[in-house]
Amino acid sequence: MDYRPIERRPEAFQQPPTERELQAMAARIFGVGTRIDAAVEIADGMYNNTFRVDLGAERPVILRVAPTPARQHRIEPELMRNEHATVPYLAPIAPLMPQILGIDFTHTVLGRDYMFQTLLDGVPAPAAMKNYQPSRMPGFFRQIGGWTQKIHEVSGPGFGRVAGPLYPSWSEALSAWFECAVADLDDAGLDSADAAQLVGVVDRHREVLDQIRTPRLLHGDLWIVNLILAESADAPTITGIVDNDRTWWGDPEADWPIYKALRKPGTARDAFWDGYGRLDDSPDARWRRQIYHARHTVAIRLELSRDPTHDADALAATYRDLEQFLGQQDQ
Repeated sequence: MDYRPIERRPEAFQQPPTERELQAMAARIFGVGTRIDAAVEIADGMYNNTFRVDLGAERPVILRVAPTPARQHRIEPELMRNEHATVPYLAPIAPLMPQILGIDFTHTVLGRDYMFQTLLDGVPAPAAMKNYQPSRMPGFFRQIGGWTQKIHEVSGPGFGRVAGPLYPSWSEALSAWFECAVADLDDAGLDSADAAQLVGVVDRHREVLDQIRTPRLLHGDLWIVNLILAESADAPTITGIVDNDRTWWGDPEADWPIYKALRKPGTARDAFWDGYGRLDDSPDARWRRQIYHARHTVAIRLELSRDPTHDADALAATYRDLEQFLGQQDQ
């Protein structure tokens, strides 16, 4: 086998399986005697180990291998299982999604979840976007807004991760998330005092949060790094959406693409709203967006904590960000 994993430090969060384990996974899903000719790890992504795998067929496939359960945060456990549970609800973007070829949650072959998927046509957006002039970018962000809106049209049975647990109210789901985040920060050896204060903020504003009565499907990770673009198209054209594993039910304005689109006003990202529509501009809605911003800030802090060589300035910025928000709550 031509095996090309990404070299990492022993303490790195992502750890590739061995050649023997790769062969065993392929045999488990595609049958005894299946042989892998080549497996090349893909650098994009910070959670699963992802490989382009050649099984000797006409077209390679994608293999995603989850981290061991002990290394997963409480705020995002078993993401692959969450994605699997979400597939029926992602019908609005079904033409853009890879198909699942086989999935194994038994931990019989490997003490980790893994999934084989089809390889989508096209080029990862971070690489493809370099080929386009800035004038082409508004159309790209307009597409992101349109696909996000289609996902948000789907309603669900409760609030929280699609795979559960589900909560009867939006405030309960957010409170549970922040409580898990505090425990994760403690496990990572990081100061969790500001995140703990956010639990109290949610509790004091339950009435405002629970104005959200219909759980809507949130993608959780729909942005440039998880998009595939048509190859050699005149304008950036989205043909694929991958890593659909951070889905949950909640307020659409809490979704990651909303947070990202709001980050750089006055740029091409403003076209996102042409595809998505306009946000609620009431005082209560504006306050809710602040608590959602705080949630994303905590999630970013935890993602940075996975990397022993993380950006110290970026980590410090998450503390300054929450300090500012919490200071406003005391006024």
